Amino acid sequence: MKAIRTRGGLSVRLDVRTAVVVAVLVVATLAASVVLIGTGDFDIPAADVIRTLLGDGDPGQEFIINDLRLPRVCVGLLVGASLGLGGALFQSISRNPLGSPDVLGIGQGSTAGALLMIVVFSGSATQVAGAALVGGLVTGAAMYLLAWRQGVHGYRLVLVGIGVNAFAVAMNGYLLTKADFVDAARAVVWMTGSLNGRDWDQVWPLLTLCAVLLPLIVMYARPLRMLEMGDDTAYALGVPVERTRIVLMGAAVLLTAAATAAAGPVSFVALTAPQLARRLTRSPGPNLVPALCMGAALLIVADWASQRAFGADQLPVGVVTGVLGGVYLLWLLVTERKAGRI
Repeated sequence: MKAIRTRGGLSVRLDVRTAVVVAVLVVATLAASVVLIGTGDFDIPAADVIRTLLGDGDPGQEFIINDLRLPRVCVGLLVGASLGLGGALFQSISRNPLGSPDVLGIGQGSTAGALLMIVVFSGSATQVAGAALVGGLVTGAAMYLLAWRQGVHGYRLVLVGIGVNAFAVAMNGYLLTKADFVDAARAVVWMTGSLNGRDWDQVWPLLTLCAVLLPLIVMYARPLRMLEMGDDTAYALGVPVERTRIVLMGAAVLLTAAATAAAGPVSFVALTAPQLARRLTRSPGPNLVPALCMGAALLIVADWASQRAFGADQLPVGVVTGVLGGVYLLWLLVTERKAGRI
């Protein structure tokens, strides 16, 4: 940890290791993005991708990169960053490594909203995305209200979230059984979580939401760090505990629901990204920026693997993250049990 003093006498602490980890993740994510943009039925060398992005490519490459592949990568970056940041917020608020939107039912709630729009109303893609956003918000509000008892305890929040998740899964299964063949097939494709066919229409709303929420989250980063020490300690330090928790939970739910609306329920990124970031930085606290960068990196690498690692069979990115995240979740449960925390 290094202290930096500014001209106005303001002292800012800089964790050198965290800064290095963030820098490495940013560089790795940008490099992986360039490789992913060049990946497809018509492969484009990385040098040509960079030259085209700088405005010096030929018309054919500009069409493929700027109109077809760049929006997909941008959606992947924003979805991964949103899930990583949302997962870090939930885990910090609940003070539990399992306090992830995947476990607490936010993703399944968004899925329920989308399935309701597909199966009952046969809505358009825009309407499905809007319904997924509303479903996530309703699920988050219900979870908070059910967990409230003179405050929201982290352990109780996780237990209620697991119950909400089970209810949402049952509701999704019921909706699928009531759908006709065409709607059921469309719903299953959406439920796998994929970046296929994503364009600028998904980029701008998610980018706008992130631009609005990030400054708000930064404002509450210091109270969140104190909140991790427990409600009583946070109260003693002058932190408005419930207001901080409501604002940050609302931001986390919005990020998760918006990411789900843009790409479908991409599982386990919100669970694994904050934990991997914390292990790399070896720093206490929320690790919000490292988790954001790790989420973006994970999703981009997973999307590349979904296109290249399985031969001619291209898998949706949600399948890849689900497999990797499931293995990580089992390892995390075993580790937590050995440590006596569960």
